[in-house]
Amino acid sequence: MAKFKKAKDIKVGVIGYGGAFNMGKIHLNEMNKAGMTPIAVMDLDADRLKEAEKDFPGIATYTSLPKMLKSDVNLIVIITPHNTHAKLALQCLRAGKHVVCEKPLAITTAECDAMIAAAKKSKVVLSTYHNRHWDGCILEAMDRIKKQKVIGDVVRVEAHMGGFGQPGNWWRSSKSISGGILYDWGVHLLEYTLQLMDSDIVEVSGFAKTGVWASKTAWKNDTNEDEGFLTVRYSSGAWSSLCVSQLDANPKRGMLEITGTKGTYIMEGGTYEIICPETNGSVTITKGINRPNQGADFYQNIADHMVKGTTLVISPEWSRRPIHILDLAHQSMKKSKAMTAKYK
Repeated sequence: MAKFKKAKDIKVGVIGYGGAFNMGKIHLNEMNKAGMTPIAVMDLDADRLKEAEKDFPGIATYTSLPKMLKSDVNLIVIITPHNTHAKLALQCLRAGKHVVCEKPLAITTAECDAMIAAAKKSKVVLSTYHNRHWDGCILEAMDRIKKQKVIGDVVRVEAHMGGFGQPGNWWRSSKSISGGILYDWGVHLLEYTLQLMDSDIVEVSGFAKTGVWASKTAWKNDTNEDEGFLTVRYSSGAWSSLCVSQLDANPKRGMLEITGTKGTYIMEGGTYEIICPETNGSVTITKGINRPNQGADFYQNIADHMVKGTTLVISPEWSRRPIHILDLAHQSMKKSKAMTAKYK
């Protein structure tokens, strides 16, 4: 990996600008805040490039990746639909550029492994924008569950999100583009879960319901599953589940419900609740507010890694784990059996 004397020496660019959440601007601002220098934007939409030029006067704009790769940009962030991540990343990595992919890193394990191999061969950084690794809700949960042991040893983690209703007609609702219903928020929920488990994945089972909303959407047969559900068994003996649904008329409390040997922890975005039975038959319930989000720490860690050699928190191997779970779950859905995890 190339070393830089100062963060400002790291020249950064993005592939993809604008969109529903204006993510290109957000990423460039966050990298700039971490001390890095925005110099390039690539997008196929001329209007978005004009917008980038207004937001960052003097920035170079490109409609071609090969042309961008010939520039002196050092770190490229890929902010495009999920099914394009691997192809674009491989081009950048093989050109000797450091790469950050918006989550998910890719759609399949094979894609992740190819990207990791390319990064190692070129001796460059590869990471995934798991800024929610530093969300206040999981920081609070990690402190109380892993350090304070408020619910004892973790037995299971149940992650869930969704409700009842037809999905929107955007690319995230397309199975071939997004990967499926579990690939958007599900990746965040799995990343939370893996922090709490801190154990190797042994096997994964996946389940899905389709056919309820497809005929009513623009994507028809390529519409995401109506509900996706998976279970993971870990080498520690614990297990977890993930459910993302468009069929849930009775959504569960919280994003994560963590069951331990001494109680249960319910993790919401802004609050938490700890439920602990007492020996006399009573129950102690503790409620609180989560600490602030620290998502800016993601790019600060990237900059520190490239300048100081600080350990990379979101390594490509770490990013591979939720994708491997999702990949195995989809294989399980097709084969109707549990799939064994594979580590390299």
